[in-house]
Parts: sequence; C-alpha cells; structure tokens
Amino acid sequence: MAILDVQPELLTALKTLRDRIAAARLPLPLAGAERARRSRDELLAQLDDYLLPRLTSPEAPLLAVVGGSTGAGKSTLVNSLVGRRVSEAGVLRPTTRTPVLVCHPDDHHWFAGARVLPDLRRTFPAPQNIPRQEPPDNEEPTVEEIDYDPESTGNDLRIETDVALPAGLALLDAPDIDSLVVSNRDLAAELVSAADVWILVTTASRYGDAVPWHLLRTAREYDVTLATVLDRTPHQIATEVSHQYGLLLDREGMEEVPRFTIPELPESAGGSGLLPATAVAGLRQWLSRQAQDPAAREVAAARTATGTLASLRPRVVALAGAVAAQHGAVQRLCDVVEASFADSGRRARRRLGNGELLAGEVAARLQSFPADCGGDELLDAFEEGLTALLGGAVTVADQNVADAWRREPGGGCCLPMEEDEAGARPGFLVRRWRRCIEESVEEEVLTAELGALVDAEEMAAVLTAAILGGPKTEELALGVLADALGRTVSERLRANGVELLDACVERALAARRDHWLAPLEELATTPDSQVDLVAAYSALSKARAVLAFPAARTHREVQRER
Repeated sequence: MAILDVQPELLTALKTLRDRIAAARLPLPLAGAERARRSRDELLAQLDDYLLPRLTSPEAPLLAVVGGSTGAGKSTLVNSLVGRRVSEAGVLRPTTRTPVLVCHPDDHHWFAGARVLPDLRRTFPAPQNIPRQEPPDNEEPTVEEIDYDPESTGNDLRIETDVALPAGLALLDAPDIDSLVVSNRDLAAELVSAADVWILVTTASRYGDAVPWHLLRTAREYDVTLATVLDRTPHQIATEVSHQYGLLLDREGMEEVPRFTIPELPESAGGSGLLPATAVAGLRQWLSRQAQDPAAREVAAARTATGTLASLRPRVVALAGAVAAQHGAVQRLCDVVEASFADSGRRARRRLGNGELLAGEVAARLQSFPADCGGDELLDAFEEGLTALLGGAVTVADQNVADAWRREPGGGCCLPMEEDEAGARPGFLVRRWRRCIEESVEEEVLTAELGALVDAEEMAAVLTAAILGGPKTEELALGVLADALGRTVSERLRANGVELLDACVERALAARRDHWLAPLEELATTPDSQVDLVAAYSALSKARAVLAFPAARTHREVQRER
C-alpha cells in the first residue's frame, strides 16, 4: 500500500528549498544570529534526515527514535523491546555515545545506506539474521562493512538487526538530549529530527524537567506521532505520578499522546538488565500496530510528514529575515568604508588644489630654485610632501572606518589585520606619478629638439610646481613652461599631469579601501539569498497544494472510521 502519493513537483521544490537553506549565510554575530544558525542546521537535518527520505521512499519502514534525559533508561528500554542487549546500558554517564538502530533483517537495506542520516558512518556487528547478498562482479558494494568498536566516539550509527522487531519498524537509541557532551546533545537533536515516531522517555523523579518538556512541545509544534514513557516509577506512587504527569500533558494540549508507565524494577536499577516482557508489552504492542496496521501506519507517516511540512513556513521566513539582517549589516559596513574613503579623497584633492604642499621644505626649495636648488631636489621635496599628504588621508580614513565599525553590530569581528605595505602604497604611487611627469617633459623636449637649450629635469620640477603649488604658483610656473616649450605644450603637460595626479590619489585610497572591503566580500552575503529562500518556499507551497497526502488524523479517528 502506498502511504503517500508524492508528486515529483513537490520533491523538486523541496530539494530546491533545501539547497537555498544550505546556501543561507549568517557570518556576523548579530542579535539572533546564533538562533538563526541553529534553526538553519535543524531545518537541514530535518529535510535531509527525515522529510526528503520519507517522501522519496514512502514505503520505507517507520523509524521510531527513543530519546530522553540522562539516565532515563532509554537503552534498557530498547534492549527490553528487542529482547537482547543491543545498546550499551549502565550507570556511567553518558552511556550511549554511538547511536544504535535496530530493525528487522528484511529491512536492513533501508538503513544500511545513506537514505536517512547520511552524515553518519554506518558500522555493523558480526552479521546476524541478515541475509547476505553478494554484489554483482561489476558493482561495488554500496555499504562499507565496519566491525563495531565499543570505544568509538566518531559520528557513527551502528546498525543491528533482530527478528524480534516486526518488519516495517526500526528503533533508534539516541544519546541524551541533555548530555554534558555537546556533540552528544547535538546528535540527539539530529536523530530526533529523523524520526517518524518520537518516543520520549522520562522518569518519575524528572518528568517535570524543562528539557523533556521542550522536546514534547517541539513534537506538538511539528504535529509528529508521539508516545511517552514514564520509566522507573516506584510501585507505591505509580498511580499518583502517572496521574500528575497526565495532567501536565493535558494542560499542554497533548491529552491524546499515548502514555506508558514502567515500574521501578531490579533489572533497571543497574541499567544493564532486561526488563520483563510484561513491563514493556504495552509499548511493544503500540509500536507493532504503528508498523503493521495500515491505518495506524498511515497516521504515523502522513501526520509527521505533513506536520513537518507545515512547520517549515515560520522557520523559513525567520531564516530569510535573519539573512536579510546579515546583508543589511554588511551593506552598512560597506557604506561606511565607501563614505570614509570618498571623504578623505575629497579633502586630499581640496588640499592639493589649495597648494597646501607649498610649505616648509617644499617652499624653501622652490624659493632657491634654480640657483641653489636643482630640479631633482625640488622634485624630491614635492614627492615627500605628496606622499605624506596621501598617507595621512589613508590613515584618517582607516581610523574613521575602524571607529565606525566598532559601533556597528558585527563590525568589530570584521576588522582586517594591519599590513606593513598599507603605508608604503602611497609612496610607490607618488614615485610612479613623478616618473610619468619627468618622462612626459623629456619627450616634449626631445620632440622639439630643445635638449641643448632646456633642462628637462628642471622643466619637470616647474611642471610639478604648476600642478601642486596652488593658483598663484601655477600661473608663474606655467609662464616659465610656456617660455621654454610653448603655451600649447605647457597647458597640455599640466592637464595630463593633473589627470595622472587624480588617478594617483584614487589608487592610493582605493588600495586601502579594498583592503577593508575584502573581508566583507568574503562573507558572501547577498540580497539574493533572502529572495531565493522566499521564492523557494513559495514554489513549495504551490507544489504542496496538489499533494495527495491523506488528512493528518489521530489513530482514534481512524479507528472510529473503521
């Protein structure tokens, strides 16, 4: 029987949305960014580990994940349901480091590959009840068989098989949801996201803790098929505790959630024994019905799938908002850089146009030129002054950007490392500009065949004074150039020199501006990410409208219809 009639358009839209979610960039430590990152990771885990596998292979066995707090007795419960010790149990915490999945031998192929939980490496015990099928000679085995290592701490998933479990059902013993080991806690959350059925195990002494209730509320939010087990309940207070726990569930709107109470027994005291079959008979019967009763199986698979699909909208919208906030923050940081360096460029050009370089050493050498100061010395003075002015402009822009970034959310973490070459860049560009001035004058002198009458180096110094000396000096210097080279040539040389100077200023500032912008470009935040997320979810919504899911009904409703 096909449980879910899934249209190809839905799978295509879901895969597109998955890719858009994976591409979402959240690099800046903005308010809410960490929560958005966790939401993105949870979305990806739920899509990769549950929704896509379930919709792609609706006929696959149901996966029931047994989760709960530290010491709740999850492993003992799984071992007791199977009838043998398949998962490590004991008093040491945490016990379950490598999650264990148990299924019927006929269902082994559904979990041996990467259909669900693709990021976990499969490990296998010695073959037991598994029908071995040798691959054809021209085909490589799809699964690497690895002997079980009880000391393994990697991202492994151990696959066990046993005929005690009904076909169509797999049990997965997950690490503690409140483990002190962060990797265990994260893995537990990932495993729960892969489940068709959630089985929450708590104890008579800890059923009011916040962590299991957070898991229960998440299950209600996703509308998943859920059961709870109140474990290790002392006989003398079993009725009272079960009643109080039921009242809490009713208050949370979970009155229809199946509840199973397991008494405190000697077998559970050390955590390594098997509970009597009668202690877990109710849960085993309920699980068998989920797998073998077509109506119950329809509810378990379709309800969890539809609930998960319905939960995507608010989470995708929130993620799109977080992505937009990231892009907005990066854009503000970029705007600060552009504005600061543009302002420094305007002030540098204004100072050059006012002739502010014509002071101090430059003024002294110009006054003694050409009698006591040669063209080379005057050019050196102008070069030093121009280098200092541009270096100061870069420094001021740097400081303005750094101060503004520290005030902007997320800006402090983007401050680039200082580099020695940052201050050397203006000097290099000024020297190159000087060479261009000297070469252009020399070319005009040679063209006019004035080499015997005109000193090209002195004329280059005069041209530099006309460009950098301010309005009054410009007029005098152009007169000297015109007498030597002609009015047309002198004006052409000055216009070309001014254009080259403007390019020199721009390049000196642009080099440092790009230094600030580089880490922002590496963040790869774009407005397209938000648009792509919204568009992908919109396409999914349209495809979902024609999805032939059966209505998400409770098992009680199905039974009434029958």
